[in-house]
Amino acid sequence: MANKSQAGRLPPQSIEAEQAVLGCMLIDPEAVPRVFHTLTDKSFFKSAHSHIYNAMAVLFEKNEAIDTISVTDQLKKAGKLEDVGGAYFITGLSTDTPTASNVEYYVKIVKEKEILRSIITSAGQMSTQAYDSTEDATIILDHAEQILFDLSQDAERGGFISIEPVLHDVLDNWGSRKKGTLTGIPTGFYDLDDLLSGMQNSDLIICAGRPSMGKTALALSIARNAALEFGHKVGVFSLEMSNTQLVERLITAEARVDSHLVRTGRLPKNEWKKLSQAAGPLSDANIFIDDTAGLNIMDLRAKARQLKAEHDVELIIVDYIQLLNSGGKVESRQQEISFISRSLKALAKDLNIPILALSQLSRAVENRTDHRPIMSDLRESGAIEQDADVILFIYRKFVYSRDEEDKGLGEIIVSKHRNGPTGSVDISFLSRYAKFENLSRLQTDFIPDDIPV
Repeated sequence: MANKSQAGRLPPQSIEAEQAVLGCMLIDPEAVPRVFHTLTDKSFFKSAHSHIYNAMAVLFEKNEAIDTISVTDQLKKAGKLEDVGGAYFITGLSTDTPTASNVEYYVKIVKEKEILRSIITSAGQMSTQAYDSTEDATIILDHAEQILFDLSQDAERGGFISIEPVLHDVLDNWGSRKKGTLTGIPTGFYDLDDLLSGMQNSDLIICAGRPSMGKTALALSIARNAALEFGHKVGVFSLEMSNTQLVERLITAEARVDSHLVRTGRLPKNEWKKLSQAAGPLSDANIFIDDTAGLNIMDLRAKARQLKAEHDVELIIVDYIQLLNSGGKVESRQQEISFISRSLKALAKDLNIPILALSQLSRAVENRTDHRPIMSDLRESGAIEQDADVILFIYRKFVYSRDEEDKGLGEIIVSKHRNGPTGSVDISFLSRYAKFENLSRLQTDFIPDDIPV
């Protein structure tokens, strides 16, 4: 509805473009669905134009003709004919529009003005909330960011496209696989990448394990491989360890020196040179670390979007889910984890990048003879199991057996793979360096368990 802002200025609008859109709909049936796809009654600044649009929408839903006579009649039934200027105004819309060939151009103008008005309205709402609200500032900030993000999504809303360009993308994707090129971000573990074809955009990947299995070590190994070996940009949210501790682990793992000796200051002098040599390549790696303690999911979403906007990160790692909180009141921890899980999946989809989130497992693992994890071992497993595209379990038999033959071995169990096979792969664990590496190809014997249809 037309009104003036508090500053006495009219909000952004184009009455001429609005009238041109309505005129095109009156004279060309093909223009009607094109307009309905992009605009709503709220897209029109002038209330009379919104009433006319709504009358057309009623006729469209009834599969009836849209012309000056039918629209006039529908407005009369709704008691809005005089409000819009009478039948004369409706007739004028059609006679003043000689052709509908420019309808998309007019629609674009109307949509842009609507977005600008929405920004002004949202800014006012955010200002009022900031002045009056007693809520935590981070909640208000996340709400403000979500409003602006929704506006940008609405502005970029797409429609149907021909199957042809999609076919080309799919064939190119298949061609890459045929050539042995991964379609996603590499983990750096050959057999795992063979199974997943890398970590795919928009996927939520859960990596779960019991304490001391090496979840963080595996995540850092993947971050290192993706950034250092393949040149990808990686963001790491560390809720358990400080950025200093993470970087120390990255350097000692890269240098292949005993991290315990470094921490205690007992590292032999000839080994210190290895650390400085390892720091060089790591300093050039595009790894971004946030170690904010007590982070809630809204903070994480805001930081992740900022990281994507400023550095175009291609992979985000979260260590770990159970240390996140929802930032609001919830009835149970299970509901909170469910909200966090859904939010991470939505974030992966919004940013169109893979998110690798670490998760704890329940103690049920300890009560079985076979300690290899299964899906039900996930804490608050219902939501995580449903939201995740890929679920990995990290398992080291040595933790339970204490058999020296098992000491250097690790296993990644792919328990869920929404778009591919499940199975397990063997990797090498170097406990002195808290690092996972590939086993020799000759040592592995990987066979997928199944391929979903």
